[in-house]
Amino acid sequence: MSRPIEDYGFIGNMLSCALVARDGSIDWLCLPRFDSDACFAALLGSKENGCWLITPKEKASRVSRRYRPGTTILETTFETATGAVTLIDFMPLAEDEEHVDVVRIVRGDRGNVEMNMEFVLRFDYGRTVPWVRRTDYGLQAVAGPDAVELRTPVELKGRDMRTFATFSVGAGAQVPFAMTWHPSHRPPTVRWDPARRLNETEKRWRKWSDDCSFAGKKDHPWREAVVRSLVTLKALTFAPTGGIVAAATTSLPEEIGGVRNWDYRYCWIRDATLTLLALLTSGYRDEAKAWREWLLRAAAIHPKQLQIMFGLAGERRLTEIELPWLAGYEGSLPVRVGNAAYDQLQLDVYGEMMDALHVGRKFMLEPSEASWGFQKVLLDDLEKQWREPDDGIWEMRGGRRHFTYSRVMAWVAFDRGVKAVEDYGLSGPVDRWHKVRGEIRDDILANGWNEKRGSFVQYYGGDALDASLLLIPSVGFLPPDDPRVIATVEAIQRDLVEGGLVLRYRPEHAPDGVSGSEGTFLVCSFWLVDALTMIGRIDEAEALFERLLSIRNDLGLLAEEYDPHTGRQLGNFPQAFSHVGLVNSATNLISARGPAEQRAGRAAAEEQP
Repeated sequence: MSRPIEDYGFIGNMLSCALVARDGSIDWLCLPRFDSDACFAALLGSKENGCWLITPKEKASRVSRRYRPGTTILETTFETATGAVTLIDFMPLAEDEEHVDVVRIVRGDRGNVEMNMEFVLRFDYGRTVPWVRRTDYGLQAVAGPDAVELRTPVELKGRDMRTFATFSVGAGAQVPFAMTWHPSHRPPTVRWDPARRLNETEKRWRKWSDDCSFAGKKDHPWREAVVRSLVTLKALTFAPTGGIVAAATTSLPEEIGGVRNWDYRYCWIRDATLTLLALLTSGYRDEAKAWREWLLRAAAIHPKQLQIMFGLAGERRLTEIELPWLAGYEGSLPVRVGNAAYDQLQLDVYGEMMDALHVGRKFMLEPSEASWGFQKVLLDDLEKQWREPDDGIWEMRGGRRHFTYSRVMAWVAFDRGVKAVEDYGLSGPVDRWHKVRGEIRDDILANGWNEKRGSFVQYYGGDALDASLLLIPSVGFLPPDDPRVIATVEAIQRDLVEGGLVLRYRPEHAPDGVSGSEGTFLVCSFWLVDALTMIGRIDEAEALFERLLSIRNDLGLLAEEYDPHTGRQLGNFPQAFSHVGLVNSATNLISARGPAEQRAGRAAAEEQP
């Protein structure tokens, strides 16, 4: 039986990450990168597909856990009849890309506790059993290009293609384990001294997290949640390139037992602007600049080849395949790696690129002349195709439509082009862009608004709602006090809210080419917080924000979705966009110039009908 998604903690080093269950089992780890094949894949199958368990031999009477403040160092405390121990899990911040470490230290707190260790290493997403040999420091395992060293003073024993150990820990003692991945054709680098590496890792994370500005509020009750979300975003960043992965996992289901299981270990253009705003308004300019530069490198192709997502270094081919040897999380099949949506047409990414680079100018990130030339080419291409149907922001597989949000973001693209010329003195055919911006606006108001529904709708000619329409005021298309904005917010509250949280859309009303249903979408719920804040309904916004805080797991982590009927998190975990939403909504609620207002900028008043 799979553990609940919220049962997991998350550790990472900005190259890769691991998920650690409450019982001390690492059930997910991809090496050496976030998007590499997993060597522990029990999360999507069974322990036979790889895991690393360290836990008391006797069942614990109480288990508690926490992060060391401002870090990704996870501490799980087990209390038994004979004493208490704390399992300290962390990944040292990497010195290079060819050696990735996971360090686990069992610390005795009181009494004496007997411990069990089980190490089941399976490369290729749980399919390949490595060749293992014992060494004087532990063991070495090799399978093709991958090699792992496990170092520990504890005696290890092999049985049934697994490695076991039994040991005891008394008060004040520490028993360390360190696992290091390296390419099998290169020798391992010996970096032992777990206590020193723990101290160094904590210092580096604390130095970073202490710099969080959170609108200048050092003692605000939401600060801890905001810092935890920012630490999670930092840990989901691929340090060599600055790309931020959407989530740490693949194929955690949007519906238990369903088929909506996708690989999110890539970088989405749609996340660009809101991620930039979360970083910049929290004081993290270096990370924002690295993300902006990743965007420019990834999108440095002909505009007709602009994708909705890329790999960690900007890879373009993300071929989707299924892994039939994995049973799936709680039987949710298929298990997929890769994501076929990379080849979809989503016109909103043009607006997202233009908006992200516009935000960079507003916050005075170092300008790039080359990037402006690229943006002008983007607008030339968008001018030719903005009237075409596309696959929409949610990567629907049910056929292309004229999605309202895609048109809104096409408007955003030309709006930011106009502002670049008028506000920042860049050169461009501003009169033509004014004209196209006006044409798109008229098109949206004529076709995206459904008079019968009394709201904007998901696509032209339809009557289904879509949570992306909550972004209309924050992108500046209409002011928050426009009656059409308020009516759309209220329609979404009536028709897309379940258990107080927001669905992206209802598949039964807007067929998306995939069977089944899904949970409420957490970032969309944060967008409702932002929309309510912008239209002045602060009490409602704060109540919803507190509701969202309450569904985080005990470590402050959020998945992509939440099922209010069962009280379970759903989808890939932890989800960067959910944490971006948390940071931005908190800042919007306490700051008159929060990310939503920053993004909206000056409305195009001359175009208001």
